Amino acid sequence: MLIGHFTERPYQDPNSGYFGGTGKAIQDLKLSNEIYNPVLGAQLYNRYLDERVAGDETGYDALMMNEHHSTPFCMGGVVNTEAAILARQTKRAKIAIMGNIIPLWDDPLWLAEQLAIIDMISGGRLISGWVRGTGRESVAHNVTPPYNWERFQEANDFIIKTWTTPGPFRWEGKHYQYRYVNPWSMPLQKPHPQIWLPGVVSRDSLVWAAKQRIPYVMLATALEPTRKAFDLYHEVAAEEGYTSGTQNLGYLWKVHAEETDQMGDDIGRKFVQGPSNPFLQGNEGIVNQALLQLPGLTSRSRVLPTGAAAAAGRGGVTLSYDKQKENYTIISGTPKTIIPRIKHVLEYLRPGSVFFWDGDGAMTHEDQMRSMRLMGQEVIPAVREMGKELDLKDSFEVNTRDNKPYAATKK
Repeated sequence: MLIGHFTERPYQDPNSGYFGGTGKAIQDLKLSNEIYNPVLGAQLYNRYLDERVAGDETGYDALMMNEHHSTPFCMGGVVNTEAAILARQTKRAKIAIMGNIIPLWDDPLWLAEQLAIIDMISGGRLISGWVRGTGRESVAHNVTPPYNWERFQEANDFIIKTWTTPGPFRWEGKHYQYRYVNPWSMPLQKPHPQIWLPGVVSRDSLVWAAKQRIPYVMLATALEPTRKAFDLYHEVAAEEGYTSGTQNLGYLWKVHAEETDQMGDDIGRKFVQGPSNPFLQGNEGIVNQALLQLPGLTSRSRVLPTGAAAAAGRGGVTLSYDKQKENYTIISGTPKTIIPRIKHVLEYLRPGSVFFWDGDGAMTHEDQMRSMRLMGQEVIPAVREMGKELDLKDSFEVNTRDNKPYAATKK
């Protein structure tokens, strides 16, 4: 199985009034950047990059990165820049971009070139994830919401063709037109880097991923609705005439390792402090309801079980740390304590790829590095053994298109 690391790279400013356990709640797209301090921002960017390099050295198989815009809960507004730096600074971990918001791109050819260069510089370690983005991104970048899904699908098709078809060729689509497509940078991985899709809400997106036979990653969702969503993926796969498995599924959730269980609780509570993504269940912050109701952005009826559950916790009503610990969406404590809890999640959901969300909220660099040390020494090796015991194969072991091991596929 594939074991990855993730953090949202929050803008942690104790002087802002929006940070810490008693900080003011952030309402999405209602906070002016007049309080932004570039000096602090520069320190935080370098801190988070240092932690990613440490994750590579610790033994994580992948470093997951995301992108959001005009918000303090995620500083990754230009995720490809961070990925390009890590392509050069890291040695072994895959660089999992989850993902580029492709409906925002008016020039997907430029995106195809950027990602190809990242793949080459990294030695073929790129995982290229696509996302549709939230209402925040459509508003912040002036993209017409009803075209979000159309642009997403056409951009995907165009980029795949660009990576796999010798140029020059023309592209005459509904949203993108090119007279000359012939980029002088092509991915090292053949036929192209793996495409993954993370999500929470949209049934259409999950069904699309299953029809495309690509991995789908569920983001920090409660266990029961997550399993129902994964079952839907398997049902669609069967309708499409193939058998999906653990290689088609991934799961991200909050996991932190500490030296004592008391420290596990003390530091674990920081997950729900500070600036955090209000769109994900259990996080603090107030969702701007207007952003959830943008006409045509996503279907209001074709919603995953995970989307309905997450929506119930929005609008300033957050799950407490204790409740999230109880329902396994936060696991924090000593390796001895958290390893069996991780195993419960793996047995229940059976994902081939997992990402441990750590070092977030109000956590400090020291908090993250303590956890990372313990993860590398005790937790990651134990999880690898669990993966073997439970037969959890990832998409680099088993081909998601035909359910066959890659060694067998190549024969």
